[in-house]
Amino acid sequence: MTDTVARALPAAIPDAEWSAAVRMVRELAPGGRVLLICHVNPDGDALGSMLGFALGLRSLGVADIQATFPGEFEVPAPFAAMPGLDLLVAAGEAWADPDLLIIFDVAAESRLGALADRLDRARESIVLDHHASNTGFGGVQLVDPHAAATSVVVEQLLDRLDIPLDREIAECLYIALSTDTGSFRFDMTTPRVHEMAARLIATGLRPAEISRRIFDSRPFGAMKLFADVLARAELEPEAAGGLGLVWTYATLDDLARHEQRPYVLDALIDPVRCVAEADVSVVVKQVAEGEWAVSLRSKGAVDVSAVAVALRGGGHRLAAGFTGYGTPSDVMATVRDQLSLQTSI
Repeated sequence: MTDTVARALPAAIPDAEWSAAVRMVRELAPGGRVLLICHVNPDGDALGSMLGFALGLRSLGVADIQATFPGEFEVPAPFAAMPGLDLLVAAGEAWADPDLLIIFDVAAESRLGALADRLDRARESIVLDHHASNTGFGGVQLVDPHAAATSVVVEQLLDRLDIPLDREIAECLYIALSTDTGSFRFDMTTPRVHEMAARLIATGLRPAEISRRIFDSRPFGAMKLFADVLARAELEPEAAGGLGLVWTYATLDDLARHEQRPYVLDALIDPVRCVAEADVSVVVKQVAEGEWAVSLRSKGAVDVSAVAVALRGGGHRLAAGFTGYGTPSDVMATVRDQLSLQTSI
């Protein structure tokens, strides 16, 4: 792939793993069934990385491609115009024994849900990820914890496969990159990130249009829902070793009352994490009776990935998550205990 910005491949992934991944794609994809999976409740990086690579395979002439994710088969509205959605199938329709399984943005097998059995049934598997908490599952592991997003790893693999970026592939990867870097605001936004963004934009993307669609558009009902949930937020200045904790929770009743889909809650962490008096912010989102998806953020002083991993979740130093059980108070009690352990080390 030719571009105007020189770049070095990340050293975190051994050359042997890159070579094995390229060999698998070239040998198995053209005449085989390729199943691509990302994690449950896919975010922009998971979905964009998966569909961007799927479109790259299609440009190679690969005919049998499926892309999917576990759980409820719903694409969040901000991603409804993403290229490659026609390649998506519900988890129940995904091939049980693909020739090649490629997994995106998944740090642990548990995040594959009912699709985890494909790991044993597939002839070969490749994992593309950037989580430091990745457990090392799967066959070939293209895992770079220094990468700002899984899409960074995807672009490198596309490059090694000599698949050029077109506008549709680039849009998927740009959405992935911009969402995982917080619209290029987070600490992982390095010169390499901006160089990659430049290559993607050079294909003819309109970043302002994409940003409006992804970051600056939500239903009126979601605004009213946010008002209710933010009104119950609690600030605990003494928590996290005195670094401060702010948290709130959202229930299924909240969603029903405002007639909103669960995906709208993904953006709720942003206004919570802005609280000046707290390094750590938490949003507890109900997914079922007694079950909660917990989002953790840090401004830099606390490693929230350590908290999440201790609670059977994962993520990054500044952004992580896990599944909690019981009531919101029960969930937050476990978070406080782990924060105390982390800040006393």
